Amino acid sequence: TMEFGPIWRAMMRNKGGYLLIALQIAVTMAVMVNAFAIIQERSIKMSRPSGIDDANTFSLVSVAFKPDMDAKTLVQEDLDLLRSLPGVVNAVETNSFPLRQGGWSEGLHREPGVGKSVSSSAIYFTDEHGLETFALNLVDGQNFTPDQVSWDSDSPDFWPATVIVTQALAEDLFPDHEGSYVGKTFWFNDENPANIVGVVERMQAPWPTWTGVERSMLVPLRRESEFARYVIRTEPGYRDELMVQVEELLSGSNKDRIIRGLGSAEEARKLSYLGDAAMIKILSFIVVLLTAITGLGIVGLASFSVARRTRQIGIRRALGATKPAIVRYFMLENFLVSSVGVIAGGVLAVGLNIVMVQAFALTPLAWYVIPVAMMVLWIVGQVAVAGPARRASGISPAIATRSI
Repeated sequence: TMEFGPIWRAMMRNKGGYLLIALQIAVTMAVMVNAFAIIQERSIKMSRPSGIDDANTFSLVSVAFKPDMDAKTLVQEDLDLLRSLPGVVNAVETNSFPLRQGGWSEGLHREPGVGKSVSSSAIYFTDEHGLETFALNLVDGQNFTPDQVSWDSDSPDFWPATVIVTQALAEDLFPDHEGSYVGKTFWFNDENPANIVGVVERMQAPWPTWTGVERSMLVPLRRESEFARYVIRTEPGYRDELMVQVEELLSGSNKDRIIRGLGSAEEARKLSYLGDAAMIKILSFIVVLLTAITGLGIVGLASFSVARRTRQIGIRRALGATKPAIVRYFMLENFLVSSVGVIAGGVLAVGLNIVMVQAFALTPLAWYVIPVAMMVLWIVGQVAVAGPARRASGISPAIATRSI
């Protein structure tokens, strides 16, 4: 059985190549670990539920170009038509929807006053059909009643007296409150109190990178405008068919407007996370590339070592060393080099992660990431050296002794 001591001493007599490979392993591990941390964080971010039925929801925009068009009548006619279609669960006119990357936000106060707000929220203007259209999970309170829904076409500071908020917004507004948030009041400004009549489990804001992405509210307000955005939820399997049908119906029902912006909630979600998806692909490619380069470096060093020590290996074979013993020698040699590399890489990875956590507010590394990375690089090293080691074990004692 080979001892680590003799192998280590033999390596130290020609340590330049081994140190370079160990350094390469260390750098690869530091990059691999922190890239994995970023990939994991982005993946978790992308998998967060929006709170709505993404798979069966789509939206479009109606833009009227006739100046004297009655917007209220047109919107109501459109909604009646949409809600009557087979396969449509419900439809609503609204200003935005989760992860659309454009919408309305507002600062909120616990007391009347226009000073510094204590929280902020995404605002979704809707009516009593909003909960069902968005497929929101109402965990407390009740939906809007039709008489609570109002029209506003003039004052931008007009706010209805009732709202439905997400659980995250309620907790942010009233951090010390325990129990139901229904009946609690906050203010948009000096004169506009808002009473919470319902709480939904989740409804994300339109901006995925916003720190308050889980803070949203439904406001029972319909704004009279030539610009109307409709969100439609369908029965499972009907979305794509109805997207085409709805566009044709609305285009034909009134020629004095343009229908545009047709798209599914899934498409909007994909677009909102386009940068994150690209980052995951780039980092994954970098990790694979660095690991492959490290493996090739190990193969090169081992092949060079075999070529340089052909005569020495032949002598050992002549003295009775078996083929498994020769293979084991190179495997143990690589294990020692890899161990130095992964230990140094672990220290470097932790240091780099501390810097990244402070600079970019990333989540610290999970305890298992570094041990897993060590195992991966040990395995890569052993696989990489296996080929040269087998070639070394196949050296004939007779040929080796003539190689002077």
